[in-house]
Amino acid sequence: MSIDQIAPEALKLPAQDRAMLAATPWQSLEDPFEFAIGRTDDEAINLAIDRDTEIESGAAVPLSHEELMSRLRR
Repeated sequence: MSIDQIAPEALKLPAQDRAMLAATPWQSLEDPFEFAIGRTDDEAINLAIDRDTEIESGAAVPLSHEELMSRLRR
């Protein structure tokens, strides 16, 4: 089932049910900031430099925001 199929049905639920439904998958996600918090400023800067080097060398291809969101929705 896709988000396009689930969302309209979920929106038909009463507010309390929607809140419970939203909480369940949300709680299953890892904290996206947890890993970043453990980094020192120097580690974060070095990671940014490494990523920039990868992009400039062609080893990594950056995604536009639109492409990232599209992939996350799939």
